[in-house]
Amino acid sequence: MKVLISRKYNKNETLGYGVVLDGSTKIFEFNTIELPLFVVPMKINSPMIDCIPEGIYDVTSIYSTTKGKCFQIHNVPNRTSVLIHKGNYVAGKKIDSQGCILVGDHFEDLNKDGNIDVHGSDETLKKLINILPVKFQLIII
Repeated sequence: MKVLISRKYNKNETLGYGVVLDGSTKIFEFNTIELPLFVVPMKINSPMIDCIPEGIYDVTSIYSTTKGKCFQIHNVPNRTSVLIHKGNYVAGKKIDSQGCILVGDHFEDLNKDGNIDVHGSDETLKKLINILPVKFQLIII
C-alpha cells in the first residue's frame, strides 16, 4: 500500500487531497492540511514555518507520547520528528502543527477566524491507522 497526497498551496496553509492505494485500487480518500510554503531565499523547508518538501518518503506507524497513535515520516530533509497526526489548525491563533501533516474529512473554517481548517481529524486518523500497514510509502506531489 501507499499514500499519495496532491497539494494546493495557499497563503496561510497548504491543502492536500490524499488517497490510500492498494496497487491501483483506491481504498480511502481524505484531506490534509499543513503549514504554508514560504519561498524565502535560503529558507525553504524550515521547521515550524514550511510544509515538508514534495517527494517520496518511508512512513511507519508509531505511538507518540504527545500525539498518541500516529505515523512518522522518515528522511525529511533537514527535519526530525515529522508526523502525520490529528489536529485541525495550521493558521491563526491556535496551531496544531509545527511542520507535520494533519488529516481530516473536509475543509472548513472551524473557529471562524478566516483561515481554512481540517474537520474530522480524530476519526480520519483512526481510519488510516486501521487501513494502513505498519510501514508504507508516502508520495507528495
